[in-house]
Amino acid sequence: MGSQYRLLTLFADGGGMMYPLVLCSMISVGVMIAKFFTLHIAHTGTNRVLSEVDELVHSGDVDGAIEVCRNTAGPASAILLAGLRRIQGKRLNDGELESAIATTGTIELGFLERGLVILATIANVAPLMGFLGTVWGMIQAFAAIEAAGNVDPALVAGGIKVALLTTASGLVIAVPVNIAYNFFVTRIDQLIGDMEYGAQKILNLLWDLEKDGKIEIVKKEDTRWPAAETAAAKASQPAAPAAPAEDAASADDAEA
Repeated sequence: MGSQYRLLTLFADGGGMMYPLVLCSMISVGVMIAKFFTLHIAHTGTNRVLSEVDELVHSGDVDGAIEVCRNTAGPASAILLAGLRRIQGKRLNDGELESAIATTGTIELGFLERGLVILATIANVAPLMGFLGTVWGMIQAFAAIEAAGNVDPALVAGGIKVALLTTASGLVIAVPVNIAYNFFVTRIDQLIGDMEYGAQKILNLLWDLEKDGKIEIVKKEDTRWPAAETAAAKASQPAAPAAPAEDAASADDAEA
């Protein structure tokens, strides 16, 4: 109970700048908890789903591999699921699989990075708020000296206390938030590596199936200039006229 009252006293002595600092701390704690569980769930089971999908696909059970990816959370399983659904159709347009993998990877990366901007902003703003409180406390201290007309330690102590409390609060908030931000960035980089590995596994699978004749890749026609105009010009050229019958007969007589 005593420590609780002491914290409330420190909060009250810190002045008005303590309110936005406490708000920043509450937001950062909520984001860090949510981000920790999100990345933990995304990372769990990634190695398992990669190995299981590899075994199921090479055994010919594409439907089973799709079911495994559907039941496993994480960006790597999402990319595998996007690729396997297109391979399941046995017929693909040229570049369709690569486009699907790239789109899914962009969506998953955006989901993984959600909340990092908030943490980075708080890590940068909290010390600045503390320094602003420091300046405000020093202004109060010098205002008290000016009003009293003499330098009394009791008059200056209040302003200095506000300055020190706000500075300490800003640093106490910024340090753990900065550490958590770097930790989350490292985990996201690991997940990006898993996503790239899953994408490469799907592409290798597509190449193997195409080589074995189990899937058809429909090539797109080149509609860029001048390829399209060249093809149209060749198609519109008239056929070479046949030699007249009289010329052919005269040529036979000359040979005789």
